[in-house]
Amino acid sequence: MATSMARPARRGPRRMPVLSATLCGVLALAGHARAQAPALPGFIHDGTLTVCTNPTLPPMTFVNGMDVNAVAGIDMDIVHTLAAYWHVPLVITTMEFTGLFPSLAAQRCSMVASGLIRLPAREQNFDAVAYQDTALVIVARAGTKPLASMADLSGRTVAVQAGTSYSARLARENEALAARGRPPIIIQQYPTEDQVVQQVLIGRVFAFASQDVELYYRQEQLHGRVGVILVPPYPEYGHFALYIRKDAHDRALLEQAVATLEQDGRIAAIQKKWAIAPDPARALSQPAPLFRWGVFFAALTSAAFARGAFITLTVAVLSHLTAIMISIPMALALNGRNAMLGLVLKGYVSVFRGAPTLLQLLFIWNALPQFLPIFREGWFTPFLATWISLSINESAYQVEINRAALAAVDRGQELAGDALGLSRRQVYRHVIFPQALRIALPPTMNAFISLLKTTSLASVISLPELLAVTQMEVARTFEFTEYYAAALVYYLGMVFFLLFVQKRIERRFAWADRHRARANEF
Repeated sequence: MATSMARPARRGPRRMPVLSATLCGVLALAGHARAQAPALPGFIHDGTLTVCTNPTLPPMTFVNGMDVNAVAGIDMDIVHTLAAYWHVPLVITTMEFTGLFPSLAAQRCSMVASGLIRLPAREQNFDAVAYQDTALVIVARAGTKPLASMADLSGRTVAVQAGTSYSARLARENEALAARGRPPIIIQQYPTEDQVVQQVLIGRVFAFASQDVELYYRQEQLHGRVGVILVPPYPEYGHFALYIRKDAHDRALLEQAVATLEQDGRIAAIQKKWAIAPDPARALSQPAPLFRWGVFFAALTSAAFARGAFITLTVAVLSHLTAIMISIPMALALNGRNAMLGLVLKGYVSVFRGAPTLLQLLFIWNALPQFLPIFREGWFTPFLATWISLSINESAYQVEINRAALAAVDRGQELAGDALGLSRRQVYRHVIFPQALRIALPPTMNAFISLLKTTSLASVISLPELLAVTQMEVARTFEFTEYYAAALVYYLGMVFFLLFVQKRIERRFAWADRHRARANEF
């Protein structure tokens, strides 16, 4: 017994140095890992790298497949590699091109990576770090003779993407042309790059301005239908860059990270993966048919289009119901006797009916966070911003519909209810509202159908509704007709269904029509 008790006593001292050495080794490794980990820039908020992009510029950034959340491309590989370099999670937010820099300024994202050129004009407000060489090109239909200089575009129409610097650069060329007494270049701007290219393909414009890497990537999709006719000597268009908010320390850390990725070959591997180099063999593929039925039916039955249509219908229903709830008490007040309240409500109606819906949407999404930081948080999603914006806008129209419907009900109906001893609430619930509903129903349903189509504006703030999904797929494949036709089928299906519902509801409330009631008496 004594022997067995003594053995543990002899083992203890030998174990303690081993445990201590192991613990010290673990702590040393952890300390070494912390020492080796790169410093995090200040734009990485809450330990997350948030990147804004417009996924319509292959191969820099685009939706790869039918899943609108599957954003791929050179830029996306770069930011994924940066997130791994800093050991932080990555969140990618898609939106219209024109919303990228406002979202960056509003601190809605940490960085913008969207095939953007490093330009001095942009660097006045934001910091830029270059990561890849490129060149601006002027592209026209195949067979067009090459141009000697930009002056040869005098009097011709050139398409560019809205929000890019191309229009400003062409405007400077127009100043030089005007000084020489020559006609200017006619500049047309379109929301997305795929729409820009389409204008050349259908012959609406002579050429478009873009970057060389996109054209190289597009060769197989465009089936050799376009080609470069001029490479202008613009050194300022020689580099793609990542943009962040102005901060010298953050810029230095981003430059260090990009330099590290270049030195260890990770950026070169990304460039090789996307094969951004001219390949004449790819451009000479077989001509594409006018309409690909397989693509059309694939889009029509895809989960992405169904989900986009569901989001479109949901935001329209919620916005219109909210607008009706807001407008009913406002309509009652406008028909009331409080002159001061009526004046305020008339001002509300005038402002929100007068301002463009798109402007209201962009103000709520991009401008409001600059005044109220709470709207920069993750809870304020594009869906919620669209819901709020469309509800407010639609209520300004719906209040006039409800006010006119209430005013159309014979005043004697209210007096008859009072004579029967009904309370004010009972008079409106059982007498006024049923008759006003029958009057307001047709214009209300028409307003809802119009609102359903207005939801397409939400694509500018990255809400993946039906039109946004369509544009992403068109940008990826250049199958314009097939995807637009599929979207048209979805919109027509929803509208025809709503028209059917409207007829059923009108038939249900036909008893409230005084003319029909009179006809039934004879």
